[in-house]
Amino acid sequence: MKSFPLYALALLGLAHFPAHADGAADDLPQIGNIHDALTIARPDTIPEGSWFTSAELGAINTSGNTTGTSISGKLDARHETADWSNEYILAGFFKEDEITDDDGERYRTRSAQRWAASAKAAYKLMKEGSRAFVLGSHVNDRFGAYTRYTSFAVGHGSQLFNTENKALDVEIGPGYFTGERESGERESGMTVRGAARFRWQVSPSAAFVQTVSVERGTSNVHSIAESALSTKINDTMQMKAAFSARNDSNVPEDKKNLDTQTSLTLVYSF
Repeated sequence: MKSFPLYALALLGLAHFPAHADGAADDLPQIGNIHDALTIARPDTIPEGSWFTSAELGAINTSGNTTGTSISGKLDARHETADWSNEYILAGFFKEDEITDDDGERYRTRSAQRWAASAKAAYKLMKEGSRAFVLGSHVNDRFGAYTRYTSFAVGHGSQLFNTENKALDVEIGPGYFTGERESGERESGMTVRGAARFRWQVSPSAAFVQTVSVERGTSNVHSIAESALSTKINDTMQMKAAFSARNDSNVPEDKKNLDTQTSLTLVYSF
């Protein structure tokens, strides 16, 4: 008998702060910029001093010849003022598999566990779409090339073009990273970080977002890319299909350079 997924669902969670834009969530947002969250659901404008929050969660459970559970989730909060656009992201993914040993005993084992948190403060410059930013991020990946990876970066971001349904934003700047391997070996050094975000509003109810970030250091090139397609369900919910890839050029012999993840989640915005 073939194994099959029992469910893939996603829901909600996180108290939100009041916003005062009438009808802000009636349609998909207009084209944003790279300093906005990677979450697709976003109102046209966020009133000064207000918060916008979204949450996404996906789960898959299998039983039969193959038994396991995987869960991915993300919380995204943005605070907007006259001069600053601040963003805070918390994401996690874990997977458990049930296996049978040589004695016929069945037990569960964790095969994936990753937590990531980041905070960005972007100062709005006089030119439209131009901002100076400070970014800090940390990843704890139990089975990754780096079990811990922390980076800081400062730089400048600008919008290269913005049409009725497409936009491209880029940013670049120096940074610093520190990483720890499973063996306990530690690495650190200066980096140059570049990032790009392309958004295409395919239709009034669908949007495509492609993001890429690359940190180049003296001993490693760390890159992250995500392709996401979102379709609107109602005023507060979207269905999101995404493919993400994380790559490190310098990894131990028993590790692979590339980690990928394909997900189907519901995004709840409030």
